[in-house]
Amino acid sequence: MKNYSIANGCLVAIMVLCAFTAPLAKRKIMADKAASTVTYAAKHPLHSWEGISHDVNCAIIYNDDTKQPETVAVSIKVASFDSDNNNRDSHAVEAMEGIKYPNVTFISSDIKAGDNGTLTAKGTLTFHGVAKPVTLNATRKDNGNKMTITGEFPVNMTDHNIERPSLMGLKTEDAMMLRFTVVFSL
Repeated sequence: MKNYSIANGCLVAIMVLCAFTAPLAKRKIMADKAASTVTYAAKHPLHSWEGISHDVNCAIIYNDDTKQPETVAVSIKVASFDSDNNNRDSHAVEAMEGIKYPNVTFISSDIKAGDNGTLTAKGTLTFHGVAKPVTLNATRKDNGNKMTITGEFPVNMTDHNIERPSLMGLKTEDAMMLRFTVVFSL
């Protein structure tokens, strides 16, 4: 019994020593909010506009061994988008029921690195309380200790049970384009 306790003690000591000396292969990295943005582009028969959010909450799990992001989670407040028109922004929050559904989120289930800095992220986009599977294509650029990921993808309002806003009896187009630029310090 005494030998068993000594062996367990040694095993625990070795595990603790390895835990403190072994490099961590994976780590969580938060996006630089000052440098990251998400923009939506929408169209109405009378005009087109964009709204931008500088309040991008994004985290990745980064593998230092492979030098690749493995998972990503993003959350953006619906009310954080600014189109340079307060009336339009207020109406957008109303149409998207921003009080009831305050955030748009994306959580990846799989990220694959391709050639020339391309990334493909499969995951779930939750918008207006409706979760849909999506595949996002992005481009990765490294500059020193900074990694910038950019991309765009379409979102249809009706796919997320959003009634399309109207102006002068004419509704906006169903499709919006979401563009993102997310910067991480490695």
